[in-house]
Amino acid sequence: MLTAYLKVALRRARYELLSDDGSFYGEIPDCPGVYSNATTLEACRDELEQALEDWVLFRVHRHLELPEFDGISLAVKEVAI
Repeated sequence: MLTAYLKVALRRARYELLSDDGSFYGEIPDCPGVYSNATTLEACRDELEQALEDWVLFRVHRHLELPEFDGISLAVKEVAI
């Protein structure tokens, strides 16, 4: 489920070639704060994937909501012990 969620979220990524220094900027608009900047598009994609993973794990740890992508949602459920 997690892998599918990350793949679908990454498909929503937007990339831009920055004219001032020729680097690539990438972001996932539905995930505030998930962005990357690198000298190649491939490195930008890799960094963006890592940023997304960190963002998801942080939000899960803090019990914060995550956006739904194409019917895939992640939610932390509290279990009574």
